Amino acid sequence: MAPYEADDNTNEDERPGRRRAARYVVPVAVVGVAAATIGLVPAFAGSGDPDLPEVTAQQLIEKIAASDVEQLSGTVKISTDLGLPSLGGLESGLAPGGGGGSGGEGSSADPSSKLLELTSGTHTLRVAADGPEKQKLSLMDKAAEYSLIHNGDEAWAYDSESNEAYHMTDTASGSAKHKGEDKKEEAPKDIPATPKDMAEEALKAVDDTTSVTVDGTVRVADRDAYKLLIKPKQSGSTVGAVSIAVDAKTGVPLKFTLTPASGGAAVVDAGFTQVDFTKPAASTFDFSPPKGAKVTEGADAKHEDTAHRKSDEDLGKELDGLEGLKTIGEGWTSIARFDTGGEGVPSASESADAGRLLDSLGTRVTGEFGSGTVFSTRLVNALITEDGQVYAGAVTKDALVKAANAAQ
Repeated sequence: MAPYEADDNTNEDERPGRRRAARYVVPVAVVGVAAATIGLVPAFAGSGDPDLPEVTAQQLIEKIAASDVEQLSGTVKISTDLGLPSLGGLESGLAPGGGGGSGGEGSSADPSSKLLELTSGTHTLRVAADGPEKQKLSLMDKAAEYSLIHNGDEAWAYDSESNEAYHMTDTASGSAKHKGEDKKEEAPKDIPATPKDMAEEALKAVDDTTSVTVDGTVRVADRDAYKLLIKPKQSGSTVGAVSIAVDAKTGVPLKFTLTPASGGAAVVDAGFTQVDFTKPAASTFDFSPPKGAKVTEGADAKHEDTAHRKSDEDLGKELDGLEGLKTIGEGWTSIARFDTGGEGVPSASESADAGRLLDSLGTRVTGEFGSGTVFSTRLVNALITEDGQVYAGAVTKDALVKAANAAQ
C-alpha cells in the first residue's frame, strides 16, 4: 500500500507528552516500535506454503488476542542490529548494575544489566512457561548460561560464568495469594525477549496511521503459520515493516521481524527454532544457588535499578516531569520533545575538540531553530540543539529538523 500523507503537517500539533513517551528510549523503542498504531486493512492469505484457510487481518489479530496458551517450552533465536557504535566493552560498565562480578559493585546476575545484551548481536534463548506463576528464560553463550527463573512469589537470576545469583521476592504477589485475590505477577523483564512479547508491544494500539495485511503463510519451528504484515502509512518513519508469524493452530506469535525503511538487515529478528506446547516438567522452575555461589538479595543490590519494572504509565508520569515535555505528531512519526534544562551540544566555535568529537558520533544540522547534532541508529534518531532542546523518535533526520523548525 502506498504511503499516506496527511493534508496538514501533524508535527505542528504539540500536546503534553503523556502518550507513551517512554517508547523513545533505546532499547525500549526498538521492541515498542512506536507502539505500532494499527488501522486494520482486510486481506487474505490464500496462497503460499503451507496451504491454510483464508483469514482477514482482523481475524488474525483477534486470534492472537484470544490465544490462551500458558504452557510451552522451546528455543528462540534473536538477532538485533541497531547500528549502534561500539563502546569498546564499556557497555556493561555503563549499564544499570554494571561492572558486576565478584570484583565490582553490584551483581553480574542482575537482570537490569545482563539482559541488555539482547540489544545487539545474535543470541540463543531457551524459554519455558507454565501459567502466570512459572517462567524460565535462559541466555546461552558458548559454555556459559544465564538464567532468569520465576516460580510463585520468588524469582532467581543466575550467571554460571561468574557463579553469582540474584534473588528477588514478590511480597505483593504473596500477600495477594493469602488474601485469595487473583493477582498475576510476572517475573521482572528488562526487554521483551520472545516473539509473543514483541508482538504484544506492536499490537497495543489501533488507529488509521498503519496498514495491516495478511502476507501469505510460512513454516516456523516446523509449524504452519500466517504472516501478519504491519506497515506505516505515514512518510518520515524509520520503520519499514513489522512481520509477525502467527501459529495457525494456537494463535501464538512464533516469529517477529522489524525491518527499517532504509533497507538492509532486520533491526530485530526473533523467532522460535523449536517449540513445544506441552506442559514443562515442574523441575524446570526449581532453583537453588550452587555451592559457593555469591548471592545478592535484590533489596541489597548497590546499583539496583527498578525503573525497568515500572509500568509505562508510571514511566510516562516521570517523563512528564521533564521541563516542557511534549509529543509532536502522532502514530509512527510521533516525536518526543523536551528541554534538558541545561546547555545542549557545544558549537564548533565554542569548542573545536568537542565539535570534532560530536561530528564523529553524529551529524551536524542547522535550521530555523539554530544548530544541533543528530545522533542516529537504524531505528531511533535524536536531535540535540545547542540550547538544550531534544527531539527524538523513530523518524528520519529531516523529520526531526522539520519538527524543530516548526517549534520556533
